[in-house]
Amino acid sequence: MNINIENLVSISEANQNFSKVARLADEKGTVIILKNNAPRYVLLDYNLFRQNAAGEAGADEASARMLTTFIEAFEKLAK
Repeated sequence: MNINIENLVSISEANQNFSKVARLADEKGTVIILKNNAPRYVLLDYNLFRQNAAGEAGADEASARMLTTFIEAFEKLAK
């Protein structure tokens, strides 16, 4: 997962203009939503999620797998 500044949005922008943020996720695949200037949420295109989740795993298991896969990017964002 590449960290791109264009994929970062504030939680207030996501709240006020969710359709714009959803379109960004459609274009880029992933949007990182910041709360107090720190990464807090990930909005992920569903097809990308399915590709990375593999198989019939439940949402919790798939989310854990995604976190494990992209942990380095999330750690860089947290700094």
